[in-house]
Amino acid sequence: MVLVAFLAASGAGVSVGGALPRFAEAPEYRNGEGCPAPVAGAGVCDPGLVHIAMTLDAHYLRGSMAAIYSLLKHASCPESLFFHFLAADAAAPGVSELRSLRSALAASFPSLRFEIYPFRADAVTGLISASVRAALEAPLNYARNYLADLLPKCVPRAIYLDSDVLAVDDVRRLWETRLPAAAVVAAPEYCHANFSRYFTDAFWSDPELGARVFAGRRRAPCYFNTGVMVIDLRRWRSGNYRHRIEQWMELQKEKRIYELGSLPPFLLVFAGEVEAVDHRWNQHGLGGDNVLGSCRPLHKGPVSLMHWSGKGKPWDRLDAGRPCPLDHTWKSYDLYVDQGDASSASAPSLTSLSSSALPAAVFSW
Repeated sequence: MVLVAFLAASGAGVSVGGALPRFAEAPEYRNGEGCPAPVAGAGVCDPGLVHIAMTLDAHYLRGSMAAIYSLLKHASCPESLFFHFLAADAAAPGVSELRSLRSALAASFPSLRFEIYPFRADAVTGLISASVRAALEAPLNYARNYLADLLPKCVPRAIYLDSDVLAVDDVRRLWETRLPAAAVVAAPEYCHANFSRYFTDAFWSDPELGARVFAGRRRAPCYFNTGVMVIDLRRWRSGNYRHRIEQWMELQKEKRIYELGSLPPFLLVFAGEVEAVDHRWNQHGLGGDNVLGSCRPLHKGPVSLMHWSGKGKPWDRLDAGRPCPLDHTWKSYDLYVDQGDASSASAPSLTSLSSSALPAAVFSW
């Protein structure tokens, strides 16, 4: 099982002077019975791998480390996970940072199977328009659009994950999601959300745009969160979906048809065509809204993956002494070593996920 990871985390734990924070070494997890035997010499092309994709960024590294740790801990075949990380172009001033990121990953996860792919910001900077928040304009937010171009052609699909997630279930279950011939992307959908608010009045009033864009799709368009997706990379390439997304980004610069960053172009291309996945795989919104101190509970139903989407990140709130209840669950996977406590160089002990922090009922596999 190969996991392609594009890790992009922000918040506390970034050392003064640009040096990376310190992280403990995580426990090493081994495959259980029934895991696929590796194919000799196949490397990343081994058909038994599960691929996970994430962006990798020093500012968000603390969240990325916790995400990786949780994925390994709950995987039935952790040695079959392969992580693909997209990071800022090595030709840029951050070339030494890329080496540091690689070293940090190897130190905390000595047996981790991964690769880091440099992402050229200039591939997308000319397409990015101003957003409601400056953070949404970062080129790395758009790296997921280029996943099929950067990963080896032998990789058939990838799970894309944001770095502010925790897995509390075996990710192989998500990997094995069936994608019918008509689908390129699978993700949890949220059809109760007000889909129209993701686009401007100018979009909906334009006779060439608006509802006409979504006419003829498999289903009525629904919102989906792009922080958790299963992507068929072969279908993506054959359908030239990167170009389709870029066309909408070009139109945005001319007509201002949406206000948010990288999400609306995905909705314009895929809404109504996404293969729906159970909501347990993206219990999102745990970062709350932009109101200081805002905490959100889990949605009703079982939980396989928790997602701190929103402005508030658990590491920031914990360090500030104002954590939300669910942030304590995230803390169980935090490998960050406080510089004021150099003795804490081993991985934290994980509290039971059936404790008061998370009701046992939500984990009804």
